[in-house]
Amino acid sequence: MNEELNGGVDGDLGAEQEIDEHVPVLVVGGSLVGLSTSLFLGRLGVRHTLVERHAATSIHPRGRGNNVRTMEVFRVAGVEPLIREAASVLADNHGILQTPTLVGDAGEWLFKEIDAGGGLARFSPSSWCLCSQNDLEPVLLRYARELGGDLRFSTELMSFDQGRDGVTARVKDRSTGEHRTLRADYLVAADGPRSPVREQLGIGQTGPGELFHNVSITFRSERLADVVGDRRFIVCYLTHPDGDGALLPVDNREHWVFHAPWHPERGETLEDFTDERCARHIRQAVGDLGIDVEITGKAPWHAAERVAECYASGRVFLAGDSAHEMSPTGAFGSNTGIQDAHNLAWKLAAVLGGWAGPGLLDTYDAERRPVAQATSARASARSVEHSHPGYVPAPGAGGGRQGGILNVALGYRYPSGAVLGADPDQPVVPEGMRLTGEPGSRAPHMWLRRSGERISTLDLYERSMVLLSDARATSDWHAAAGRVADRLAVRLKSYRVGAGPDAELAPEDGADWAQVHGTTSEGAVLVRPDGFVAWRSPGAATDAEATLTEVLGAVLDQN
Repeated sequence: MNEELNGGVDGDLGAEQEIDEHVPVLVVGGSLVGLSTSLFLGRLGVRHTLVERHAATSIHPRGRGNNVRTMEVFRVAGVEPLIREAASVLADNHGILQTPTLVGDAGEWLFKEIDAGGGLARFSPSSWCLCSQNDLEPVLLRYARELGGDLRFSTELMSFDQGRDGVTARVKDRSTGEHRTLRADYLVAADGPRSPVREQLGIGQTGPGELFHNVSITFRSERLADVVGDRRFIVCYLTHPDGDGALLPVDNREHWVFHAPWHPERGETLEDFTDERCARHIRQAVGDLGIDVEITGKAPWHAAERVAECYASGRVFLAGDSAHEMSPTGAFGSNTGIQDAHNLAWKLAAVLGGWAGPGLLDTYDAERRPVAQATSARASARSVEHSHPGYVPAPGAGGGRQGGILNVALGYRYPSGAVLGADPDQPVVPEGMRLTGEPGSRAPHMWLRRSGERISTLDLYERSMVLLSDARATSDWHAAAGRVADRLAVRLKSYRVGAGPDAELAPEDGADWAQVHGTTSEGAVLVRPDGFVAWRSPGAATDAEATLTEVLGAVLDQN
């Protein structure tokens, strides 16, 4: 984005400018988070425009660890099979290896399987996926455009102003030099860690700041595959004192990435990383000074731990790296950003669609910022555990193994926000996995049959609120939901679960859906479009219609 970008909040300035076009949502930034925002908005039927200053998607293989929650939201959005197809070359890479060199049998697996024993299937219909950013972004771009997204590359945001009723943005087509003025109801800034939009809004950041610096080196080597052998790792941390770094396979055959430590605080410059130096460093790290190494590219990157002091200002929202930065260890950063987009998209759709009040958008900050704070701290701790090349933690930062990451990736919760009945004293990231239907947590996964088709409960949640109740209940939840949806003009679907002719959903193997969701056969569970539990009732209500009216009004700011 241009350094001359300016913006602010001053009345309704857009009314004084000639507007070339109007769009409900303007997305700034066309990397993983911006493209995901476009995808999710497109699925929800929200017209939007995305602008990205670069001419095309990323060409560098980075940001490739997509965790189980990210793959769940891509599953519901209909794009998971396309992503797994794009990621097929690395489908058998699972573990993280730490070793002095790759020659010999020294070293240890920090873990050899992402899902050892297959226990993840109890919690999710999806699984982790290793798909590099340069492979993932074209899939998201293509599908977002198929859904009607107006995605404009080589287009730069030059300035913006916002008023009470919208945001006025001036953009430049970098290929033609043409300027256009867009009027948007809302702006989503997915414009990276040095976000000009965030800076112009005057939103500060908290956290330790910069952690370490690396240079990402892409290279070709035909003989390296022989040295690696059958060790199919996601990443290998090489700890030779004269050649430490992180090795990542691109195709397991001849294309590789190496992250070399970079120390600008010692006066090192990028110019110091000559092809000769990089090749020598890689050979030393691998432990074979005779392997062929052809350097094909170099790109610096900076690891930091920072979280924006707030995620919104008026009608402008921050998502992804503009809202938070975190150590790459554990691949939490891009996943947290994609899940930001998923959280924000349904709320924008609900407010723009008229079935939620504008206060719903305030819950974006309340929900997502605490998640970023907890996750970024966990990412830094994981860098200590893995002795990430170039990272020298501050004294007292700790170390040692701190367990798995499933609770961070999937088990996080929203103690406050668009939820009722959540325990505000519970941590955002719990110690273990508890997906039992508690308000504020991701709704439980269980397999169902719907008209003969096998689906997960998670497949029900995307375009509307969903109420689950028992098909044999004497309570009036199902009928009440239909009346409330009509009267409040709320997108609400109601499903009766269980056995018998009235059931729309039948759990496989006679599983007890109510027990799985922490309620009873007379109770009900309300789930949001993003798959998080908004509220649940342990039993019947004296007046189900009045209860649902009150709950939906509170959750959706309709009061």
